[in-house]
Amino acid sequence: MSDRHLLIIDEGTTSTRAMLFSATGSLIASAQKPLTQHYPAPGLVEHDAAEIWEHSLSCARQMVERAGGAERIAAIGITNQRETIVFWDRRTGEAVAPAIVWQDRRTADDCAALKRAGQESVVQAKTGLLLDPYFSGSKIGWALKNWPHLGALGDHLAVGTVESYLIYRLTGGLHISDATNASRTALMAIGQNSGQNSGQDSGQWDDDLLELFHVPRGILPEITDCAGQFGRTLPALLGGAIPITGMAGDQQAATIGQACLIPGQTKATFGTGAFILTQTGKTMPRSGHKLLSTIAWQLNGERHYALEGSVFVAGSLVQWLRDDLGLITGAQETEPLARSVADNGGVYLVPALSGLGAPYWRPDARGIISGLSFAAKKAHIARAALEAMAYQAHDLKNAYSADKNDWAELRIDGGMVANDWMAQDLADILNIPVERPEFIETTALGAAMLAAVGAGIYRGLSDAAAMRGKTSRFLPSMDEDVRMARLKGWSAAVDKVL
Repeated sequence: MSDRHLLIIDEGTTSTRAMLFSATGSLIASAQKPLTQHYPAPGLVEHDAAEIWEHSLSCARQMVERAGGAERIAAIGITNQRETIVFWDRRTGEAVAPAIVWQDRRTADDCAALKRAGQESVVQAKTGLLLDPYFSGSKIGWALKNWPHLGALGDHLAVGTVESYLIYRLTGGLHISDATNASRTALMAIGQNSGQNSGQDSGQWDDDLLELFHVPRGILPEITDCAGQFGRTLPALLGGAIPITGMAGDQQAATIGQACLIPGQTKATFGTGAFILTQTGKTMPRSGHKLLSTIAWQLNGERHYALEGSVFVAGSLVQWLRDDLGLITGAQETEPLARSVADNGGVYLVPALSGLGAPYWRPDARGIISGLSFAAKKAHIARAALEAMAYQAHDLKNAYSADKNDWAELRIDGGMVANDWMAQDLADILNIPVERPEFIETTALGAAMLAAVGAGIYRGLSDAAAMRGKTSRFLPSMDEDVRMARLKGWSAAVDKVL
């Protein structure tokens, strides 16, 4: 088995990739295609689910060919953008509506109305989540109400998050969702006892939540573990029936890929958004400071949990500077620009381009650039964009500390952290060591670790952690007066937004 490869499909927000790993965690090859972003109106974000499927299949086929055929693939693992919801016809697998993306804010008014009705405490107790358009439940309810053709499909309608859709297409009809993705819908009771009030087992779709969001149970997938023998691909798709043995939402996969397997260990992924998870063990954590409780992984029916802080805009801010403002031609320019000026020149950028996530949870907030003068240059704005990553992480660190889950160190990954200046700035502003793995695509690596466990290559995640590889560390070195002055400037800028 060990001389065969692991094929990972990493279906993200802005691109779709397939990656080929050895059983020891070495990356052999990868293929990638950009995913088109659709913005039908302000606050609305959609994907074409047909494009998601076509890109996933195309990239996977390239990796099967690179491996030397389907018989050279031991197993497939899937990781995906979470909360994005797909609608399809069970008979064909074809999507029947646009996929509503996690960044989409169309249900902000619906969530606000439920908050006013006193429902947020109910949702938080059962799901660990807050009432926000970020999560899938309100999106599904909105679609069923506003797109009548979905209801007209009757029993033929299937709904699920992205991994659920991909597995349905790959297997020709298996409708499942792993516990990490299901925990992000606001429809699943995630605690060990959170289903008791409604007479249900926990870890399943909850009747009260389904009723709250007007979602019929029959359209949803079965909730499963994150590793196991889930099904096999249709032979015609990839040249053979390859077992699918691992799946997790992208942030949970990154937590596993960073080997945050001991309670208290924390990772931060700086991708399209920034997502920080602290592993908390087998007991569902309760936050009093607007952090989310979520399932880190589920194996053999046993759930491990994490506290999560979600920042909506991270790498997408750099993309915006490039594509819409034309200030840079590529993300790699931001590091030399940041280094070219002595400080931020009083310029702060609050990246609330799709609202503010944790710990503010203000979907109505809008971004600002403050402190501009004629002395401000392009470099100051680029530096302010990078500095915003450390500031947002610091806001979250304060919330974790208030919840008695402070960080001793931070393990970072994602496309942005190849930037050494930003990694050092995180260490300086957070005033803790920051650790970066040599292989920063830990989301895909985490999915590979799960697939390896599900395929029996490793006995458990602690054994699979050997796949993580080498790391480097950044230690705080900033003068405390400078650090506090910068944080004070950030707080003033956020106050303007709020």
